[in-house]
Amino acid sequence: MGQIVNPPGDDGGDNILPVDLKAALEERYLAYALSTIMHRALPDVRDGLKPVHRRIVYAMSEMGLRPNAAFRKCAKIVGEVMGNYHPHGDQSIYDALARLAQDFSLRYPLVNGQGNFGNIDGDSPAAMRYTESKMTAVAELMLEGIGEDSVDFRDTYDESNSEPTVLPGAFPNLLANGATGIAVGMATSIPPHNAHELCDAALHLIRHPDATVETLVDFVPGPDLPTGGIIIDSRESIIESYKTGRGGFRVRAKWEVEDLGRGGYQIVVTEIPFQVQKSRLIEKIAELLIARKLPLLDDIRDESAEDVRIVIVPKSRTVDATLLMESMFKLTELESRIPLNMNVLSMGRVPKVMALNEVLVEWLAHRKDVLVRRSQHRLAVIDRRLEILGGLLVAYLNIDEVIRIIREEDEPKPVMMERWALTEIQVEAILNMRLRALRKLEEFEIRTEHENLTKEKADIEALLASDDKQWRMIEVEIQDVKKKYAKATELGRRRTQFAEAPEADLEAIQQAMIEKEPITVIISQKGWIRALKGHVADTSSLSFKEGDGPKIAFPAQTTDKLLLVTTGGKAYTLGADKLPGGRGHGEPIRIMVDMENDQDILTAFVHDSSRKMIIASTAGYGFIVAESEMVANTRKGKQVMNVGMPDEAKLVVPVSGDHVAIVGENRKMVVFPLEQLPEMTRGKGVRLQRYKDGGISDIKCFSMEAGLSWEDSAGRAFNRTKDELLEWMGDRASAGRAVPKGFPRSGKFAG
Repeated sequence: MGQIVNPPGDDGGDNILPVDLKAALEERYLAYALSTIMHRALPDVRDGLKPVHRRIVYAMSEMGLRPNAAFRKCAKIVGEVMGNYHPHGDQSIYDALARLAQDFSLRYPLVNGQGNFGNIDGDSPAAMRYTESKMTAVAELMLEGIGEDSVDFRDTYDESNSEPTVLPGAFPNLLANGATGIAVGMATSIPPHNAHELCDAALHLIRHPDATVETLVDFVPGPDLPTGGIIIDSRESIIESYKTGRGGFRVRAKWEVEDLGRGGYQIVVTEIPFQVQKSRLIEKIAELLIARKLPLLDDIRDESAEDVRIVIVPKSRTVDATLLMESMFKLTELESRIPLNMNVLSMGRVPKVMALNEVLVEWLAHRKDVLVRRSQHRLAVIDRRLEILGGLLVAYLNIDEVIRIIREEDEPKPVMMERWALTEIQVEAILNMRLRALRKLEEFEIRTEHENLTKEKADIEALLASDDKQWRMIEVEIQDVKKKYAKATELGRRRTQFAEAPEADLEAIQQAMIEKEPITVIISQKGWIRALKGHVADTSSLSFKEGDGPKIAFPAQTTDKLLLVTTGGKAYTLGADKLPGGRGHGEPIRIMVDMENDQDILTAFVHDSSRKMIIASTAGYGFIVAESEMVANTRKGKQVMNVGMPDEAKLVVPVSGDHVAIVGENRKMVVFPLEQLPEMTRGKGVRLQRYKDGGISDIKCFSMEAGLSWEDSAGRAFNRTKDELLEWMGDRASAGRAVPKGFPRSGKFAG
């Protein structure tokens, strides 16, 4: 429980009221959340502005800073906004004002700035006392009709003034300029779009109010970002984002290859993704270059002046430009995802995530509301003027009598009202008339004005009575905006293009992100792995943990993938660049992959996707498997051979030639054609050789033409030709015959 202390009263008590802390906090936090959502972070769907931006634009309009007026110091504008409408910090107001002037932040800036308003490198604007600004034509469009009762006004924070709750918004600002904001428990993120396309979509919606998002995407194919770039999403994913109001767009930098002659080239980036700071982007790429994460890249330079120009120098002229850029897109902000979350204040009150068609429909409804209110306001003005003109006509028709009454009567007003049944307003107008207005010509002008106004009144009444006429009028207004910001104009041209991402080999991109260096992979008997730099031929001098020793050693490159096969018939994949260094004893493989405790490493080798392997179990079962089928993308690995205890995977041998020789632990050998072995992706396999006791010892693939060769333990080479192998030739799964003379005692083909 908290306590609230009231000012002491006359009763002598201490005036302390107990308050439930939980209830008080909830109530106050809710009030804060609502104020953040409604009056700070979310834009209004009708004019696309948050309160601070609306107040800046309105204050500039009140100060007369129209596009054709002179510039005024930003400090003066900020002072006006803060003093009259927005009781918050001057820096926050100036930041918002500066952003409205940045052509790399807003697709259609609302403020025309003079001076340093920041840049795409992320530098801050100059202080407000140095910069000057005024409204742009877009801001003027947003305010069109503000003085004609087109929108509601409310009291300002100190009730000394009034401000609009929303602007008339003749420009589709919400989508054209986008918005971002984080409120309490909700956020908004809308990228900028092309005004020409939005006007086309709105015109289509006027004629077909039930148009689907799919149809509207024909007009608005996607965002149009101030900084250009290339959107690489599919049409389906863009439609899905616009339908739900949530999603995102992948935007890439625009680049081209510049020929340097003699086969050399460099890549020039001319447009970078929206809201990416150029200096930070280049710093990040330089850091990756130093960390040797971009082996295809030699250097990066920023040669930008007014336009963006980032030069990327490849390592050598043989480097594939697409591959280099794909690796950079993967690692840097040269490709970034721009989120879409169309969470806006519907009708200025309800936060709601809207689809593309809903946003445009609400904007059109607002335009119609503004049109009706402006028309009614004009009608009231006409009625007042007609009333005055009616009185003036009476005066002209009876001019002598009017002059007589004014000269002779003490109170001419009631006399004239009674005499010609005039209203007080009409008599006031007559009495305020100048003597020089008594010319005959003036009467003619009044009659003309009366006729014109009567005609205009009839037109407005017809407009207010007909829904169709109202929509036609809105069509004309939107057509005007479209013409002003057409794609043929410099400001209106589409800056962001669309393209499919090139089909690049993921494998190749992966390799392009790793520096290629020779290494020697060492695996110990107890399953520890490490990578020595360079190709080390003699590994005998290596030290191991006590009770451990060498098991497997083979050369590789850091760009290689390694395949590890366990006795449980599982294959695991490791990137050679991810292995621990050669200092120390390395790391246990079990940390890197999820291996079962009762299994051991059987073998490991460099992955070659074009190769096939024979995998065999102790009991003499086996099959052929393509190496590409053994690659596993997760720590869990991939089950290749199904084995159950006590049987386990024993041999993994590369496939070559056309025959297979198999030796059992019983020193019997059988030779049969390779085609008798099935190719599978997973399974137990088929019987290779039959045993009464013991299991398999070794397998060798060979070409019958070259014969079967082996080495004994003394290093002597033996070879058996086709004719000499006849007695061992048979079918798969036969028992075979005793090994030929000179076969190694170890039962292995390699002595």
